[in-house]
Amino acid sequence: MPQLPFKDLKNIDISQFGTQIEDFKSLSLKYRCALREIETKFAILNDEYKSIHSYNPIEHMKSRLKAPESILEKLQRRGLELSIESAETLTDIAGIRVICSFLSDVYEIAASIKAQTDLTIIKERDYIKNPKDNGYRSLHLVVSVPVFFSKKVENVPVEIQFRTISMDTWASLEHKLRYKYEGEMPDDISTMLLNCAGTTTHLDEEMLMARNRLMNNHV
Repeated sequence: MPQLPFKDLKNIDISQFGTQIEDFKSLSLKYRCALREIETKFAILNDEYKSIHSYNPIEHMKSRLKAPESILEKLQRRGLELSIESAETLTDIAGIRVICSFLSDVYEIAASIKAQTDLTIIKERDYIKNPKDNGYRSLHLVVSVPVFFSKKVENVPVEIQFRTISMDTWASLEHKLRYKYEGEMPDDISTMLLNCAGTTTHLDEEMLMARNRLMNNHV
């Protein structure tokens, strides 16, 4: 696919790409199917825990698929050719956020996913043990998911973010604040957000300790 004729991609109208839009539809299809495969894997794990342990470690999941406009904007920011081939080098076109009850659940569910032999781990970043400078915490995995179509098998990358409820609350609110504020966040606000991140870390640790004590008392 040749480079797409756009220099300013603000307010893109994807219909201007004419026949090339079909290529983006095919791209979206395989990423959408890969998301469905991953969602099914997590649903099965959660059902297993509920059946065997009467406990569901996954509170809820949120999946998202980047729109063609967002893909093109990201390619432009990276200085890449605006093409399907370049788009396929991105690893975050399809993503799912898995919200867990407790900190231990995050690592347990992540380990279960990593142990599945049909998946290939492309990348892993632990922002829980090594938070970002702004206080962001989450466990990130990028996995390659085999998607079986009628005449071929495609290995498709999907980004997975594992968080506790408190991590997700902080990240969602922090994102809203940064989205509304154009430019550099004032130092005092950044400090407040960092302090709030510390509070959520303490909350996760205390709640896990409380759960462990309750479980030990019932052994």
